[in-house]
Amino acid sequence: MTGRALAVIVPVLNEAANLPSLARNLEAAVLRETEILLVDGGSQDDTVAVAEGHGLPIIVSAPGRARQMNAGAAATRAPVLLFLHADTHLPMGADTRVRDALKGQSGWGRFNVRIRGRSRVLLPLVAALMNQRSRLTGIATGDQALFMRRELFDSVGGFPDQPLMEDIEISRRLRRITAPRCLRARVSTSGRRWEQHGAWRTILLMWHLRWLYWRGTSAHILAQRYNGQG
Repeated sequence: MTGRALAVIVPVLNEAANLPSLARNLEAAVLRETEILLVDGGSQDDTVAVAEGHGLPIIVSAPGRARQMNAGAAATRAPVLLFLHADTHLPMGADTRVRDALKGQSGWGRFNVRIRGRSRVLLPLVAALMNQRSRLTGIATGDQALFMRRELFDSVGGFPDQPLMEDIEISRRLRRITAPRCLRARVSTSGRRWEQHGAWRTILLMWHLRWLYWRGTSAHILAQRYNGQG
């Protein structure tokens, strides 16, 4: 536990291949005063060893992205929390951008996103639609690096204990309290999900799952459909 103002919390599961580039990005993008904490959910590869080899502090928690992020939040006293996917890179000065964004009344926010991948047309279009939809609805996804004040995080009970749509649900709860700050600075996330399963197929699947979620379908049922997509 530290007295640092910002903690970057990264849930990981079998992410050994992504950790070297993540470590380089974090070293360049945030100040040394920023706390970094990885939370492993039971990796079967060398995730823990690679993290330790790159000087990335790591703890182990129960599996599940929401549980891992909540465990990370509980392991730090930082007053501002930023939740980052292991395959997502922050822009330079990300910690300063977050602190500046939270100087006003808004207690949470997210970055714009850019998707890395082979497609020079479709993936940029997907990212643009994600950013615009988020700005219009006040709902953010984990790919956009959600950040928030700890007291706001605690007031909504942290991330809901569900296997999918935990980012959508916490956004809904936070939005009821205050609108998000939508930063135009962009994080860069991997397009592996779109390229592995097909871009259009993945887009349609996620739209369909979100529509079902808004209709009240259980996140557990949606997770089964999501994990069976390939």
